[in-house]
Amino acid sequence: MSTAAAAPRTGVVLADLLPATRTRSVALVVGGAVLTGVAAQIAVPVPGSPVPVTGQTFAALLVGAGLGARRGFLSLALYTLVGMAGVPWFAAGSSGPGGASFGYVLGMLLAATVVGALARRGGDRSVPRTAGTMVLGSAVIYAVGVPYLALSTGMSPSAAVAAGLVPFLLGDALKAALAMGALPAAWKLLGRRG
Repeated sequence: MSTAAAAPRTGVVLADLLPATRTRSVALVVGGAVLTGVAAQIAVPVPGSPVPVTGQTFAALLVGAGLGARRGFLSLALYTLVGMAGVPWFAAGSSGPGGASFGYVLGMLLAATVVGALARRGGDRSVPRTAGTMVLGSAVIYAVGVPYLALSTGMSPSAAVAAGLVPFLLGDALKAALAMGALPAAWKLLGRRG
């Protein structure tokens, strides 16, 4: 079999490789929401910032890449709506709408959709493509989260960047490195088995 024949085709995401049923799709959406909620409990306070470092953003980006745009959006929408309804699974066990970090939750909803669309086009198949996909997904999160932080706290735009972006760049680089190893490796492993 040639390498081209063994390579996973674009137009699919990792979740598409599972047997297709409605139950599977519901389980994946719910599972992605739960994964994001559990990852949000890994929270480390950042001195001078009302926003903690969490595993939540990493989970949201992986959910988008693994499930695709539609299921990624639905998963993060479920996570957002259930958290707004009072389930304490936002960062560090918080819940409800509002708060300084709620904009990041909304950004993750959009980022999962964008990352899922890119993954469906092969954006998670190689290290360089995954790096670009993760960087873009993180940028979407910050594009919503940082302005929301400024508005909700009364911070100036430069203060919001200093408190809500700069302290997180190193962690985001580490999360992207993990994704750059995990996603292409999963495709390579599944390509060999497929």
